[in-house]
Amino acid sequence: MAGTVNTYRRVIALTGPLLPLLSFLARLPVAMSQFGSVLLVAETSGSLATAGIVGGTLSAGQVVLGPVLGRLADRHGQRPVVLTAAAVNAVATGALVAGALGGLATAPLAAIGAVTGASVPLIGPLARTRSVALAHRAKADEGVVGAVHSLEGTLDEVSFVFGPALVGLAALALHPAVALGGAAALVAVFGTAYALHPTAAVTDGGGAQVGAPRERGARGRHPRVVHAVRGSLFLQGAMFGACQAGIASLTARLGVPGQAGIVYAAMGVVSAAVGLALGALPARFGLRLRWRAATGAALVLSVPLLFTDTLWPLYAVVTVLGAAYAPHLITAFALTERAVEPARLAEATAFAASALVAGQAAALAASGRLAEWYGPAGAFAVAVAAAATALLLALVTRVPAARAHPAAPQVFIPAQQTASPNPAGSPSRPGSPSAPSAPSGPSAPSGRSGSSGPSGSSYAGR
Repeated sequence: MAGTVNTYRRVIALTGPLLPLLSFLARLPVAMSQFGSVLLVAETSGSLATAGIVGGTLSAGQVVLGPVLGRLADRHGQRPVVLTAAAVNAVATGALVAGALGGLATAPLAAIGAVTGASVPLIGPLARTRSVALAHRAKADEGVVGAVHSLEGTLDEVSFVFGPALVGLAALALHPAVALGGAAALVAVFGTAYALHPTAAVTDGGGAQVGAPRERGARGRHPRVVHAVRGSLFLQGAMFGACQAGIASLTARLGVPGQAGIVYAAMGVVSAAVGLALGALPARFGLRLRWRAATGAALVLSVPLLFTDTLWPLYAVVTVLGAAYAPHLITAFALTERAVEPARLAEATAFAASALVAGQAAALAASGRLAEWYGPAGAFAVAVAAAATALLLALVTRVPAARAHPAAPQVFIPAQQTASPNPAGSPSRPGSPSAPSAPSGPSAPSGRSGSSGPSGSSYAGR
């Protein structure tokens, strides 16, 4: 336990205490907008079909434009991209609220929904990219880099739980418009604050423009594992969507539809807790092993859903199933980070996040229809099939050794004056006020070779 706490202290020493808080608050609107738009349009139009269309276009906008925003962040830096996206998203979300309250027709509402989704600032993927860049700049060991992924994955999970919960509470107490208006305010304030945080300088986009030969290499093909991981995330999104449909169907059948959100939230809380604990896992448990273990656990723990038909067993099964979700999510993003060119990391993580959203949207639509035809088991069968396919993908995909990462630009973070990512008694890290900067040329150690850590073998390749 003490080792885990110390590891996360080293992560906070890298980022400063304010950055995780800002990134978490800036993530909430992403989790709020999808659910909030459906509730708002359903309330104002009286049509679930219209609400589904608007929610679907919002998801489609995020899936299609998310990787584009990531590429722009790689080329031009996070600060201008996030500032622009946050401003457009806040205005678009406000327009969606005004249009729904004003009785706008389905087509223009759907168009506004598409703009809202397309302008989502993608704080989750970009925060991962920024925190990992800070870790590489400090020459942090693989334990700290792994803890970065665990912390970012946990923040994602918690935002996915609390975002819809806030929407539900606001809708019950006041009106869905209040929830979406709150999302617009959050993205405007905290999205802007995240963009202006001093650590944005570490991802200033300069690495993508060093010269023509490097640029051509940076635009080359990704390793196969990157595409396999995207497929695995699509399948995890499918599990999310199928579980949502199955839980909603079963709680409605039992006459307690209000329990659906609580059941899903319980799964998210357990998932977040396990994700945070993953930071304590030793580096000898490589990413290939973690990927296979997480997908295998998801399959084993999802099968009981097929035989669940009462409320308390549903709570038990879904809550335990949550323990498999965060490890897979964290491992998938860690595999992406280790496989892609550093100059394309924001684009790659944005693409991965978009795959998750696409899988959830597709499965929610398909499993909802199956639940109508065959009951909750029809929806849960989609989750089990997705878990089985994800395990097969993990078993047949070769995970290469980690890619070497060049040193990131040196930036000053006030919190690092008094905190160091290195354990007590270790030498001060390069770039700190008490240590000279390491050379940035080819002779500088990257800390990201294929045989890292005390074990002398590749962290990613096992």
